[in-house]
Amino acid sequence: MRKISGNKLLVKALKEEGVDILFGYPGACTIDISDEIYKQDYTKVVLPRQEVALVHEADAYARTTGKVGVCLVTSGPGATNLVTGLATANYDSVPLVCFTGQVSRHLIGNDAFQEVDIVGITRSITKYGVTVRKREDLGRILKEAFYIARTGRPGPVLIDLPKDVMAELGEAEYPTEVNIRGYKPNTSVHIGQLKRAIKMLEKAKKPLFLAGGGINIAGANAEFTKLVNQTQIPVITTIMGKGAIPTNHPLYVGNVGMHGAYAANTAVHNCDLLFSIGSRFNDRITGKLHSFAPKAKIVHIDIDTSAISRNVQVDIPIVADAKEAIEKMLEYAVENKREGWIDDIEKYKAEHPLTMKEHPYLTPKDIIDEINDIFDEAIIVTDVGQHQMFASQFVELTEKKQMIMSGGLGTMGYGLPGAIGAQIGNPDKTVISISGDGGFQMNSQELATASIQELPIINCIFNNSVLGMVRQWQKLFYGKRYSMTTLCEEECTYFPDFVKLAESYGGMGIRVTKKEEVREAFLKARESKVPVVIEFIINPEDLVYPMIEPGGTLVDMIMDC
Repeated sequence: MRKISGNKLLVKALKEEGVDILFGYPGACTIDISDEIYKQDYTKVVLPRQEVALVHEADAYARTTGKVGVCLVTSGPGATNLVTGLATANYDSVPLVCFTGQVSRHLIGNDAFQEVDIVGITRSITKYGVTVRKREDLGRILKEAFYIARTGRPGPVLIDLPKDVMAELGEAEYPTEVNIRGYKPNTSVHIGQLKRAIKMLEKAKKPLFLAGGGINIAGANAEFTKLVNQTQIPVITTIMGKGAIPTNHPLYVGNVGMHGAYAANTAVHNCDLLFSIGSRFNDRITGKLHSFAPKAKIVHIDIDTSAISRNVQVDIPIVADAKEAIEKMLEYAVENKREGWIDDIEKYKAEHPLTMKEHPYLTPKDIIDEINDIFDEAIIVTDVGQHQMFASQFVELTEKKQMIMSGGLGTMGYGLPGAIGAQIGNPDKTVISISGDGGFQMNSQELATASIQELPIINCIFNNSVLGMVRQWQKLFYGKRYSMTTLCEEECTYFPDFVKLAESYGGMGIRVTKKEEVREAFLKARESKVPVVIEFIINPEDLVYPMIEPGGTLVDMIMDC
């Protein structure tokens, strides 16, 4: 049989796995791979401006297409620049396969130029990582990488490729099957456990569905909405679970947790059954653990065995894929319409509706209201900070809208590269990024990537000249000692000048300072064929409410100050 190099086998594997987009940045240890990619015409290469952004782009591409995101970087700093993005993807269960170059095997461990133990460095933030030591193992490892990334609880996989292994000749065959001893992810539902949970659901007087990000990852939104209609049980979501059901659904209550809606947090505190699907119950959701859902029995469906009862002890655990579990529930679940419970929740909503105070100046809600009104179909990508929480509170999501963000790790700088990855994966959809002036500057160089790729992304910068979320804590709990959170003093207004920055990269820049200008800016941006940056000048005193006090419970909410 004809033999080929490891570099050629890698390119063959990309085609076999259907990888039509590769996010890559070159270097000495991957230059031979780059050369092989140049010779083929199936996989398109996107060249970002930095590896930190590159992995976020692959991440968002994966989240919005359902495909595996694929990265290629060189050894040393190229590899270490992936760390934050790998951790981001690991927390949020995003399927990635990241290839890193490595020095030749005889140099490993000898402090060679641009040599790092990237597998060791990333062991705790990847689903699987391995250095390929033998050419004969390469095909099997590549096949396993894609399988591991997308099955079970999805996650990032890192494959480290020594330069000499990739140059070596070997078998040209790429495996068609995977058989990994010890890795047999379960997706099927334990019917006995599920029937127990459904009986508990039928008996409950105040039941509540908690929809987590697992529903969105499984693509079970339509099935879950059908289940809610069938059972008539109210729904709360985590911020990663928002969109599991349309936000205009009459049984949708709101987000739960640190900046969740008053009605959602109060409903959790008073429910007698909390039925969670695809949520990890992290600290931003639960508040003080011993006081979380104190009156409730808890059912927890999750594909990851280790996530169940890790933070909150549950009464009925069910390990299963969210979509398969919901489809089975539809066969057995019956209506549980508790008029008194629905009335209670409506009272909670009326007591403290989720809104912002009206001001003569421009507020984040004014901006998001226009997004909701103008864009019927869109992918919305947020960065991390106050703007992210405003978006999670006020963005309306329907079957035609999706919102993605760094939820578990809270990675500033995700917004712009995330929007690039989403737009590349969904060229026919409107993609809107929402960032703060702090987060946007962490990866603003990617405006070059957006311009060169001709991506008409609408970038919204909520510019308050401060690091807003940390400053909010300083205002409320640290005596207004604003240490390390002021990005721009009064005398340096428009620093940097985001309008000029956008124009310097071949994009369009718009500055908005008044409410009346918001709609016109979006309408103009919608018609653009180049990346648009809309800089919204907002007040740093606009804070995100409600907010759970540090160390508090879900009912210890600060509503305003």
